[in-house]
Amino acid sequence: MSVATELQSSTETNSKARAVFKPAGNGVRVSKLLESKRVKEGLKKPQQTRRLAARLPESVLRSNVSVDSSCSSDSSYSVSSTKMENFRRRIKRNGLKSVKVVPDGVEVPSLFPSPPVLLKRCDWITPYSDPLYTSFHDEEWGVPVHDDRKLFELLVLSEALAEFSWPTILNKRDVFRKLFENFDVAAVAKFTEKKIMSLKTNGSMLLSEQKLRAVVENAKQILKLQQEFGSFSNYCWSFVNHKPIRNVFRYARQVPVKTPKAETMSKDLMHRGFRCVGPTVVYSFMQVAGIVNDHLLTCFRYQECNTNIRKDFNAEIGDTEILARTLETACLSHI
Repeated sequence: MSVATELQSSTETNSKARAVFKPAGNGVRVSKLLESKRVKEGLKKPQQTRRLAARLPESVLRSNVSVDSSCSSDSSYSVSSTKMENFRRRIKRNGLKSVKVVPDGVEVPSLFPSPPVLLKRCDWITPYSDPLYTSFHDEEWGVPVHDDRKLFELLVLSEALAEFSWPTILNKRDVFRKLFENFDVAAVAKFTEKKIMSLKTNGSMLLSEQKLRAVVENAKQILKLQQEFGSFSNYCWSFVNHKPIRNVFRYARQVPVKTPKAETMSKDLMHRGFRCVGPTVVYSFMQVAGIVNDHLLTCFRYQECNTNIRKDFNAEIGDTEILARTLETACLSHI
């Protein structure tokens, strides 16, 4: 065999054995490879598959479609839930609050409760103060009082301030009420010498004998004031023209221990036979009875007490108007 014949035969053999390359590179023809794979594995051609699908019942096709759609929805749900979880994590990391859109009139509990609001009180009330003393400041101190029995109680407690502090007095308040017949003015005014001595024995840790006798004597004098002024309240409030004094103190150091009004009232009480009613005791009594509003401007009770004062004042105006109309109607009826 010649050399040319050998070269030609070797070229034909290599061309049959090697795959055909694309112009763009070394990619083998995919269609031929897939075709050969289908033949080897016994798979059907796409045309045969379409023909088979055409012959399948419609119910089978619908079931397949539903399965595919459910699978796609599951995948989309997983993706959306993952995105939502990542979004919530970013909100939590950045310290933002999520917002829920709800229908009108539907209350949804907040996932981020707001911190409690700390009320600003007078400087002498601290976080370490006795809770009873704090409640006394928030509910009683500085509130205008017009009941004679209540005023008598506050006068006695103010006299006790010379020996005890407000927290101590408030903790023994029930004992005071028991000793003095719940501060019934008429009952205390009838205390005999024997009763006073028994009070000295039972209440020796509360008030001295001088203070005990002063309480009984003051009750007797209150009865006289009730006859003269109609009530003990009318007498006390007459020193401020029946309108409480509203001071505008910003700091505790500005609050006085006595005032000219307190000194005037103290002198008049002593002149009428009251005992243990110095200007300091009287001013403490005026503060606690609401005759003077000495809550600091920064205290939340300052405005609340002023609101109560306006309500009482409006009520008094309303009563006066009703009385005037009644008198006018009565006069017209006699004409």
